[in-house]
Amino acid sequence: MSDLVQVGLVGVGTIAETHLAVLAERSDVSLEFTVDPHVEQPPTFRGAEPPHYGGLSDALEAHQPDLVVIATPTNTHTELTVEALTSSSAKVLVEKPLAADLTSLSRLRSLDESVDVRGRVFTAHHFAFSPEVDWAVELIAEHPEWGPVTTVTSAFYDPYAPKGEQAFASYVSSWMDSGVNQLSMLSRFVELTGLVSGDRRMDGGASSWATFAHRSRGTTGTARLRSSWLTGSSSKETVLAFGRSGVEVWIDHTSMTGFAVQGASLLAAHGNDGRTPRKIAHYRPLYESLLSGDPDPVLGFDTTATLTELHSAP
Repeated sequence: MSDLVQVGLVGVGTIAETHLAVLAERSDVSLEFTVDPHVEQPPTFRGAEPPHYGGLSDALEAHQPDLVVIATPTNTHTELTVEALTSSSAKVLVEKPLAADLTSLSRLRSLDESVDVRGRVFTAHHFAFSPEVDWAVELIAEHPEWGPVTTVTSAFYDPYAPKGEQAFASYVSSWMDSGVNQLSMLSRFVELTGLVSGDRRMDGGASSWATFAHRSRGTTGTARLRSSWLTGSSSKETVLAFGRSGVEVWIDHTSMTGFAVQGASLLAAHGNDGRTPRKIAHYRPLYESLLSGDPDPVLGFDTTATLTELHSAP
């Protein structure tokens, strides 16, 4: 990439607002164009209105971006990624999930030899970059005496049920939207090895329950994941239990806080001053990693492929 990274943004809906806010903070980025067939009045960027197009093909005929960011509904991700790969030399950052099913993943894999999918495609696994996750990763690394993570319990609730069909059109299902967040976040703590059991289409797709096997420091454990839209407010928590030592690490993803306990003793705590909106706090380090020249593996295609296989396991 050149010193000034030329970015094209595809999709200017709700999540695009976070991308735009974080990109606008970076002096090494310019927004070359936006794409959205459903928007007549595109967003401004640093007070100016970049060229706007109804389709990605028109934008790529007129521009040569370094990075294409795809922030569109899930069912469009694979097709737009293929178009960006085959019609430009840009790297591609795709909102999660990159591929909604194994067929889509296979299609992208088949392009690797001709367009370097593994070197050019990245997935916005933003929960893996959240401050409370970073804190917990560092804390656990400092305390090998706690032993392996033996049990994980994670619950992600979003107030999407009132949106009705709009929620399903945008996010497909609770598992499709939140499951990949939970899996990508947990990949920073344990090695997930396979689906054990569960029902990922509960309540018509508005809720899910899944149990996965994992490895931690040579020991097998269990991760229990719950997601649901049947709530009036957002609430996301994860608990990592170290069975041999009795330590538990509690992470509150909504407030971006956490604490570690052992019996009646508080071992450590992580606070948050509330000055940074949650998604901004996720995407700032995500873009820092992506544009560093040495992106974190959790963004890369190999990790995405592993998570997609787990996420889509029958």
